[in-house]
Amino acid sequence: MRIPCVGAIVHDPAGRLLLVRRGHEPARGSWSLPGGRVEPGESPPAAVVREVLEETGLVVVVLALVGAVERAAAGGGVYVIEDHACRPVGGELRAGDDADDVAWFDAEALDAVRGELSPGLLEVLGQWSVLPPGTTAG
Repeated sequence: MRIPCVGAIVHDPAGRLLLVRRGHEPARGSWSLPGGRVEPGESPPAAVVREVLEETGLVVVVLALVGAVERAAAGGGVYVIEDHACRPVGGELRAGDDADDVAWFDAEALDAVRGELSPGLLEVLGQWSVLPPGTTAG
């Protein structure tokens, strides 16, 4: 079963990347992009806006589809995750919904949590050239 999902690649004016610490499986306790499942009848961009607001308290505008990845889901399914570039336009940063924490990460902060990132996140974002300036993907 293929499960449509979305992720948000959000940078602040300083170039820092927005990440959430996942409060639920999959990858509970790891830092990842805000995002989640696309609800029935919902467009991927609408899902991105909803998920970012629920998990981070921020309102975003979706700019473009950056790329897609597939990850194994429980029960033999596959999460098909479309990641979109977004710009924050309002709201107040706070962890909400299924996020245990939320923060902005520059290259140094990303390096400090490298072992706590969702598997493959750094490599994929590096391939897409959307990491904060000075970050190495390897």
